[in-house]
Order: sequence, then C-alpha cells, then structure tokens
Amino acid sequence: MKLTERIKNIPPYIFAQIDQKKAEARARGIDIVDLGIGDPDLPTPDYILDAMTEALRNPDNHTYPPYEGTKPFRQAVADWYKDRFDVELDADKEVISLIGSKEGIAHAFLTFLDPGDIAILPNPGYPVYKVATLIAGGVPYQLPVNEENNYQINLSDIPADICEKANVLFLNYPNNPTGAIASDAYLEECIAFGLKHNILICMDLAYSEVSYDGYRPKSILEFKDAKKIAIEFHSLSKTFNMTGWRIGMAVGNAQAVQALGKIKTNIDSGIFKAIQVAGIKALSHYKEFVQGQNKIYQERRDIIVDGLNELGWNLPKPKATFYIWAKVPQGFTSASFVIELLEKTGIMVVPGTGYGDCGEGYFRISITTPKERLLEAVKRLREHNIRFS
Repeated sequence: MKLTERIKNIPPYIFAQIDQKKAEARARGIDIVDLGIGDPDLPTPDYILDAMTEALRNPDNHTYPPYEGTKPFRQAVADWYKDRFDVELDADKEVISLIGSKEGIAHAFLTFLDPGDIAILPNPGYPVYKVATLIAGGVPYQLPVNEENNYQINLSDIPADICEKANVLFLNYPNNPTGAIASDAYLEECIAFGLKHNILICMDLAYSEVSYDGYRPKSILEFKDAKKIAIEFHSLSKTFNMTGWRIGMAVGNAQAVQALGKIKTNIDSGIFKAIQVAGIKALSHYKEFVQGQNKIYQERRDIIVDGLNELGWNLPKPKATFYIWAKVPQGFTSASFVIELLEKTGIMVVPGTGYGDCGEGYFRISITTPKERLLEAVKRLREHNIRFS
C-alpha cells in the first residue's frame, strides 16, 4: 500500500501524543494532575440538555440536515452576533453551520488555497492551521509571534513576493496557546492589509466568551470594511462546554461563506438537527451562564498564576482564554521540562513546541480542571521545588 506524500508530511497531532503519555504514566501508577488539553470540565448547562432531550424525541430531527445548517440555527447565530457584537448578518448568505470550528477551519484551506498558494500563519499557533495548509497543497508561511511583538504578526515583515502569492492570513484572538488579545488598532491594520493585497482574513474566535477583569473580546466583523475581506470561525464548544457535540459556525464575507459551503456540501452532511435545536437554545440564553462560568475560570487562573509567581515566574494574568503561557526554567527545553514535570510531580502540561518551533522555551497550562486539582498542582510544585529561578 502506498501512502500519499501529504500524509507522510503531516506530523503527529500533539494531543494524541499527550494522551499516550498520560496513559503510560497512569499505567505506572502516577496520579496525574492534567493541565494539558483545553477541554472544559464543567458540564453542559441543563437548559441545553433539556432542549436536546426534547429534540431527540422529534422524528423530524432524525433525517439528513441541510448541509449549511437549518434556517432556525443560522438565524440564531445571526441574532447572537447582533446581540453580542452588534454585527448584522444575513442568515442565508453570511452564516453557515460547522461540525465544530476545527472542521470548518480545516476545510477553509481546501476552499481558499490552490496548490502552491501561501497561507500566512502565526508561530506558535493552533496546529490545524499548518497541517490543513499542507493537506490543501498550500505553503505555510509562518511568522514568529512573541512577547516582544505582543503575540501579533508583524505585517510589515512580510515580503512583497509573499503578499503576492498569499491568499489567506489566519488570526486567532483571544489566542491559543498564548492567551494574548488583539487591540482594535491591530485588527484594523489586518483588515487594511487584506484589502490592499486581496488576502482573505480568517479569524478564529473560539475563545471570545472566556474573558476576565471586564475585558470583552471583539469580533473582527465589528470593524469597518471587514465583511469585504474577512470570515470568522466560532464554536459553541468552549462557551457552553459542548466540545463533544461538534457544533460551530462560520460567518462574514458572503462569497467566502458560500464557497466554504460548496466544499462542505460535497464532503459532509451537516450537523444532527437535534444538536442544532440545542444550539439555538444555547445562543439565546448565554449572558448569565457565561458570566457565572467566567468567575470560576478567573478564580482558577488566579490560583495558577499566583502560585507560579510565588515560585519565581513573573506572569501577567491573561484577560481571556483558559490558558496560561509560561517560560520553562533555565536549563530545560519545552519537551524536557514537560517530561521532568510529569515524572517528578505527576503534572501534565503541553510543550510550547506543540504549537510550532517558535514555542520553544514555553509550556501551556490549561485551567479546565477543578479548583482542588489546581491547588494540588501548586502544592506539588512547591514540594518538589519546581521554580523558574
């Protein structure tokens, strides 16, 4: 059997490797405090479960769904964007459902890249961006994002010949893995860059509802002329603890949304209609739930950041996401520190290099685990004298 070159070129998915490491550690009897994968431990709200239960009993929901999403779900997305971001969307032309935002992001590269086209990507960044570029036959052009540039791609560093060949610029704010946020000025700069070079701006907004200290992340579509050049990917996964439900949406530029729909109609059959019914309920009752959930995450964030800072780190408290991005102590690489931490303390984190080579020297902590386990993690760090300096 011959495998394609594209398969040979795809690196192992970082979280599959982490799952293997966890299984091996547990087999050795280690009690793991899992601060790795960003999968919410909090339950899906009861009001969403109730809507799903009722929808399951309706036989009309057991047939093939429309590939683009049911009209009620797409309208619920449009209504939510209006209420949350004051962005007007045409539910028929500017909204499409996704089987989770990861699926839509992966298909976006098949939609917008011909073989040899360039995708401008952040490094470190969500691994799917690079892998999906390679699967589409595109060329990833990765630019370092770091503390010095506020984890933002420096658009002026992109050579003219790259701008000519590029068809996509991918952004992700609030950011995974760094927790960084984008200023209004930067988002406006990205829109102007896209318009100037006819490069589609793709915004991954999966973490817009996980925020703290009064900060409210914005949609790129809130800014002037964004719909002319931008498409945005969102999901109910992180907002409503629905990661396994696989429901999300892409919105924005009508031509881009419809093109993505053309790919999807030939590849998948859409989201189970009962899940879309539950999604409608989720989007129409989000404010109070999100506020309460963010209080829980903020307390968890403070436990970890304060604990690390007492041990020599000097970390700011991120204003969004449930991730903490921290430097490894001197003398370690990202990978060696993660292994040392697991074997010595039983704490599992993710090496920064899982998100690109520019993540070397960092590790990512996820706070999607109960408060008691986070306190246990800080206790173990103290007991084993794991310090930054």
